[in-house]
Amino acid sequence: MNNITLFSQIINKLSREDFRKIVGKYETDKHSKGINSWTHMVSMLYLHFSNSNSLDEISNGLRLSGGNLNHLGITKKVPKKSSLSYINKHRDWHLFCEFFRKTLFTIQSEQNFKREKFKFKIKRKIFALDSTLISLCLSLYDWAKYKSTKGAVKLHTLLDYDGCLPVYIHVTDGKVPDNKAAYFVKIPSGSVVVADRAYVDFNLLNKWDEAKINFVVRLKDNVQFIPYGERPLPENKDSNILKDEVILLFKEDTRAKYPEKLRRVAVYDSENDQTIEIITNNFNWTASTVADLYKRRWDIETFFKGLKSHLKIKSFVGTNENAVMVQIWTAFISYLILRYLKAIAKYGWSLSNLIAAIRACLFLKIDLRGFLDEPFKPPDELITDGRQEKLFQSKKK
Repeated sequence: MNNITLFSQIINKLSREDFRKIVGKYETDKHSKGINSWTHMVSMLYLHFSNSNSLDEISNGLRLSGGNLNHLGITKKVPKKSSLSYINKHRDWHLFCEFFRKTLFTIQSEQNFKREKFKFKIKRKIFALDSTLISLCLSLYDWAKYKSTKGAVKLHTLLDYDGCLPVYIHVTDGKVPDNKAAYFVKIPSGSVVVADRAYVDFNLLNKWDEAKINFVVRLKDNVQFIPYGERPLPENKDSNILKDEVILLFKEDTRAKYPEKLRRVAVYDSENDQTIEIITNNFNWTASTVADLYKRRWDIETFFKGLKSHLKIKSFVGTNENAVMVQIWTAFISYLILRYLKAIAKYGWSLSNLIAAIRACLFLKIDLRGFLDEPFKPPDELITDGRQEKLFQSKKK
């Protein structure tokens, strides 16, 4: 029997030393007489792992943990609702943002972190770029501008195809267009980025092209172009490829933004009975590779769906901007932990089943490794040799 709760073992996967250094950088514990930064983060991670709905539920849930707070690194009393509310409003959210990035780097460096294998024979890093909108009540979140009667924040995210990890996140209010926010997203030179038609901004595409970034982007219907040359279609296979051609932009103002040639691949989507037109600045891949790269863009939609379904990122326990940002960044830290646990487990967990199982066993004292690898194996203490069964058998006369 393990003497440490499952939640404590999960929290212990995080580097307290890295966190301590970041706390020193931002001085978030300076003059702090109440809840320190580590206790603050653990409390917010508990919010996500337990699916709590309020600050009261966080405080009461930790208070009912059975006296195991020291294993979580909480050396003082359980934070009260009023204390959590105050520090969510005032402790700099950049602390959690930077710890997310440090944790991401640590996970990516782990040798036992299993990454998904792709059929693409592309040695470059492949990323998907997209955003998701989180609706907010404008009367409560008046800083989150979106529409006249609605508030919202947008999560502009760069997702690494390798491991399905969010490697860059830019949070804005709901009014910021996707293509404008994309200028702030740091995409490594020499990589591949896949995006939807919201990113058809020819100044942006030209910037990517100059940085040696290959892009695969869905073309908007209203973009005018001149066919420059047909490319041969695949024979006897990939019948969904309708067109593969080289094009030049037609209008002078758009050609001034992107003067180079582009490749246009038209693909028939049988599932949705529609034709999808894709543009790219790569002329070496097969048309099927271009189509498959765009098809894998759905991974980022799945990522957003999972983030909203399994973590507390649609409803918030604080209303000011700092409190919302704290909750968003601790949600991303929680997501990294879940992806890591899923990757190292021998059992074939889905992300939804893993978080549901963790919630059911959060304060049970069971071994984390055994839980991940053989979740349905009974504890050794429950395995008997059959002698106890004799107590219930009638004696033979």
